[in-house]
Amino acid sequence: LQGVWSRENTRESLWDAMQRKETYATTGTRITVRVFAGWDFDEKTVLRADFAKVGYRGGVPMGGDLKAAPAGKSPQLMIRALRDPDGANLDRVQIIKGWLDAKGKLHEKIYDVACSDDRAITAKNRCDRLVGSTVNVEEAIYTNDIGEPLLMAYWQDPEFDPKQRAFYYVRILEIPTPRWTTYDAAFYGVALPEGVPPIQQERSYTSPIWYTPSS
Repeated sequence: LQGVWSRENTRESLWDAMQRKETYATTGTRITVRVFAGWDFDEKTVLRADFAKVGYRGGVPMGGDLKAAPAGKSPQLMIRALRDPDGANLDRVQIIKGWLDAKGKLHEKIYDVACSDDRAITAKNRCDRLVGSTVNVEEAIYTNDIGEPLLMAYWQDPEFDPKQRAFYYVRILEIPTPRWTTYDAAFYGVALPEGVPPIQQERSYTSPIWYTPSS
């Protein structure tokens, strides 16, 4: 599925949103995710009732461009993610950073920036333990006893080099749920296919926010 942040539910407005890349995709679940990046946000901004208004005024949304970092500044990202109302709770929020080094080689690094169930983030930038699973494979059911319906995060790039081109996109993971083959096996009373995992973690991916240094 594709999600589009459009100002109006009109053909013109939807097209404009896609043209400016203010979009995200999911593996099928209806997660809602919104991201802004800027130079002057703080940890309290993501909690504000006018979060989106402040994000547009002081930064750029997903699909946007940051240029020429002010002296001493590094990109600050604000993220809000809401679960599918009819689906599973959320496991974690991740930021994937990519950058080009001086030789033009691409690098990528994953940062867990919000973990459900009061899990801590380690020095390696990952949740300190897995979220767990409530899936009953035989019956193809799960519960929302783990995870969170809403996750919010503020993150500032700790390894920013203003001379390097970079991009940042957000990935949201749900708690484990039965795979479609598991639902089919339970419904039709057949064996699970060999070599296929019985559970999965649905997710969403945002358009990147790009950083371009001054020339």
